[in-house]
Amino acid sequence: MAAFSFMGFRRPDGRVGVRNQVAIVSAMDNTNPSAARIGAMVAGTVVLSTPFGRGQIGHDFDVTLRTLAGLASHPNIAAVLVLGLSLKAGEPLAARIAKTAKPVAVLGLQDVGSATWLTARGVQAAARLVADASELQREPCDLCELVVAVECGGSDTTSGLASNPAVGRFADRLVDVGGTVILSEPAEFMGAEHLLAARTVNAADARRIDDMVRWFEDEARRNGVDMRGTNPTADNIEGGLTTLEEKSLGAIAKGGTRPIVEVVEYAEAPSRKGLVVMNTPSAACESMTGLVAGGAQIIVFSTGRGNAIGAPVAPTVKVTGNPHTAAGMAEHIDVDVSGILSSGLGLDDAGELVWRQVGKVAGGKLTRCEILYEQQLSVSRFGPSV
Repeated sequence: MAAFSFMGFRRPDGRVGVRNQVAIVSAMDNTNPSAARIGAMVAGTVVLSTPFGRGQIGHDFDVTLRTLAGLASHPNIAAVLVLGLSLKAGEPLAARIAKTAKPVAVLGLQDVGSATWLTARGVQAAARLVADASELQREPCDLCELVVAVECGGSDTTSGLASNPAVGRFADRLVDVGGTVILSEPAEFMGAEHLLAARTVNAADARRIDDMVRWFEDEARRNGVDMRGTNPTADNIEGGLTTLEEKSLGAIAKGGTRPIVEVVEYAEAPSRKGLVVMNTPSAACESMTGLVAGGAQIIVFSTGRGNAIGAPVAPTVKVTGNPHTAAGMAEHIDVDVSGILSSGLGLDDAGELVWRQVGKVAGGKLTRCEILYEQQLSVSRFGPSV
């Protein structure tokens, strides 16, 4: 497999972006409409908002702040405009973002006088930030600076046989050249968690993987749900998956085979290079939001029966090994590895297809999710609002 290099945007904190967007961040629900209007009026922006932000307390609020700050501080973001009900409300989030040394502006609805004025002032501020960001140039970057998250959704028999192993080949190769791969969704490890735990470089992380899987099972049971009776889901079963263990073995295949160097929490950035496990929910939008907030510049998303959604900020590369999905949902698929099942395509060659596509996306090629605006943000909640 031939190597690739990529041209990226070097940020003041030393990290590298594969995109060069300006983020319009709504720190709370009541400025979301203004953020949406500003984003619609200013090219080169991405809107980051949540339906929550007020009345949150404790760990739940800390995670929301960490996630929004991680998204806005992301290396694919060149500059940030933060909106809040007041300047005082927006400044804590802006202060976290400013630690990366990227330009940050803050506006408060109450301070400017109305949502109309907030929109007008926001358009002016965002336009200035975009103009400045557009002068930044790509430069040669080392592969070890890539952080790629692997995700799956709409799984079927072909996921475990074709697309997930192909993504796993890519993951091994990126780790081998010094990059970072993030595997998530511990609820999808159930029945195979011991295999991942055995690959950790320290015993504490092995216990954390076991504890994460057990937490999801216990939490489901506490709410009257037996995950062993509801997973695989109805659409998974319709796609040919027969047991929870079969689904889990397929899910972990996308992380490759290398040692696990670290286990991190939702929206937490890895501190080590190599294969990392992040604790996220299984819902794709929530999981991808945590992965992007943790610094993943690109997401590689394996799907069997088909799933159109992608993440904002980080381009999402869709991979399928199902020939029917590759044909019927072609407008959503970036890499077709269905030849593994239909024409004798080898796993190494399939991994090469993923590798080359990620290289192109890192250099600026748009993914299908970006082209079709199939992007959704969903910050996980960990407690009630008061």
